[in-house]
Amino acid sequence: MQDKQIVDLFWARSEDAIRQTEIKYGNMLYSVSFSLTNSSRDSEECVNDTYLKAWNQMPTDRPDMLGAYLTKIIRALSVDRVRRETAEKRGGAGAVTEELSELIPSDFTMDDHIDNEALKQALNGFIKSLDTQKRAVFIKRYFFGLDIDTICVQTGLGRSAVKTMLYRMREKLGKTLKEEGLL
Repeated sequence: MQDKQIVDLFWARSEDAIRQTEIKYGNMLYSVSFSLTNSSRDSEECVNDTYLKAWNQMPTDRPDMLGAYLTKIIRALSVDRVRRETAEKRGGAGAVTEELSELIPSDFTMDDHIDNEALKQALNGFIKSLDTQKRAVFIKRYFFGLDIDTICVQTGLGRSAVKTMLYRMREKLGKTLKEEGLL
């Protein structure tokens, strides 16, 4: 079923919207959540919470890319769950956030920055400036929260190549943010 048809089902308040969303995006949503939470139980709950949030808050502009809309929801729910349940531990989303900590001023949280339009534009510009392979690695690591070994399997790159690529991209991002006056 096409995204537009599924969104129409949400707007018609048809329970089939959830079933069709689960069929089309369920595995992807679970995978995104699991890469951040490292917990089957938490991931299943986040997936269900994503369906509920989509049901309650489907935007009036009806998203053309339902998958991207749902991914944004599940990522936020999964990161919130990790923060709530493992505040004192490092792992999952914490390890990924740690890598970018030098680029995030200490008096702000990542959520504060994501709401900042100038930062959004700088990040989008930075990501667009990357070649396809680097862009994929950056997004897999810092948006989906995948570990280095998983990125290696998915991209066919070696571990040291991925680590070096991520390091250089963080350096380049830092320079970009300084040039934009955001750091």
